[in-house]
Amino acid sequence: MYNDGLTVKIQESSHVAEKEAKKKVKRPTALKRDITSQKKYLQNKAFKSRIRTAVRTYKEALVQENAEVKANALNEVYSLVDKATKKGLYKKNKSSRIKSRLASKLAA
Repeated sequence: MYNDGLTVKIQESSHVAEKEAKKKVKRPTALKRDITSQKKYLQNKAFKSRIRTAVRTYKEALVQENAEVKANALNEVYSLVDKATKKGLYKKNKSSRIKSRLASKLAA
């Protein structure tokens, strides 16, 4: 993001949106909801991707003999899943199910 004095340019995932700094455009509520919905969708998608990556890392750590690496990987997954539940990305039962399955793999 940079500001050349007249316009503020914001680079998003696939396109560049230009917005004038001096005039604020009044948007209809439906359009605003579409924009905020798209932003939240991208944020949620990225967060779920982080969880999947952490689970993959944990499964790779299970092969190793080092118990500390396993515990750290499991703690990372637990933390991310709990944050997702707090944000409303996962329901409580789903997060409990994920954590239970991963813990049982550690015990086995």
